[in-house]
Amino acid sequence: MTTMLSSCKPFSLRKTLLGACLASAAALLPLSAQAVETMKIGTVVWAGYAPFYVADELDLYKAHDLKVELQFFNDPALIPSAMVGGALDGGMLTYDQVIGSVAKGLKHRVVMPIDFSNGGDAIVADKSITAVTDFKGQKVGFNPLSPSDFLLAYALKSHGMTDKDIVPVNMTPEAIPGAMASGSLPVGVTYEPNVSQILGMPGDKFHVVYSSKDAPGLITDVLVFDESVIAKQPEQIKALMAGYLDGLAYMQSNPDEAAAIIGKVLGVSAAEAKEQMSGVYNIPLAEMGKNFTESTATSSFYGSGAVIAQLLKDNGQIAAVPDIAQTFDASFVESLAK
Repeated sequence: MTTMLSSCKPFSLRKTLLGACLASAAALLPLSAQAVETMKIGTVVWAGYAPFYVADELDLYKAHDLKVELQFFNDPALIPSAMVGGALDGGMLTYDQVIGSVAKGLKHRVVMPIDFSNGGDAIVADKSITAVTDFKGQKVGFNPLSPSDFLLAYALKSHGMTDKDIVPVNMTPEAIPGAMASGSLPVGVTYEPNVSQILGMPGDKFHVVYSSKDAPGLITDVLVFDESVIAKQPEQIKALMAGYLDGLAYMQSNPDEAAAIIGKVLGVSAAEAKEQMSGVYNIPLAEMGKNFTESTATSSFYGSGAVIAQLLKDNGQIAAVPDIAQTFDASFVESLAK
């Protein structure tokens, strides 16, 4: 059932917003050509989306009278535009993408939180650096306007610091292990499997100073639809979410079989798939309501959205902080939870 864009190959790392894949979404079928019972969903290869991959492989959507076609992108930044053009019904995105879209006038809405990074994103440093406050005056490598940037900004803010207290180094997450191994970079912000690679380097020189475990929910993956699709296909959206929950239940009851399925999508062994999934937390239905509750906690869209939106505004990516209540539609989660 799973399909791929011909010019993009699946990969086992989550790409940041500024990825360089130039695949065009124009080749996808327009929404008007799709059958009502079929949904085309844009995604990337990422361990947090595992329940969707399991549901896809086992056709768990069939029980909910739905057919789902996953369209894989190497660059998640292409997914919102494909949604706007009608090439996709919906997409799996990081919440910061939704904030950016809404701030620019698009009516994209989160209908369900999927997962949040639970240690999979981390700030790794030389062991002589033992706290975030020790970053002062140090070179810190990270990819601007990416989840790594948001994690670093939140860590600094939580310790009374800003990016003016460090020496920022623009660097891709994949380049950080090499830079730290060479001794040219004392602090780096990246994600798995890069984090494990750094920690496993000879000499036991590095350790995690701060990770997404310290800011649960700040880096959250979400299921997103445009308001027009929400109005036209509410039952299909609910069926898609039910399939996700069935996939998550299968993962919990059949962990080895699920890991084998997920490993094929990630391009790794079942054991490696389990390792990657240990860095994310798939949100069960009973806990999804927290994301929609008004709170300053990062487990709420209000809390994480405030941090992300301010950073995007400060960097000139958006003109103004959007109304966070306009970035989501909680009705589907509320309906399934009844």
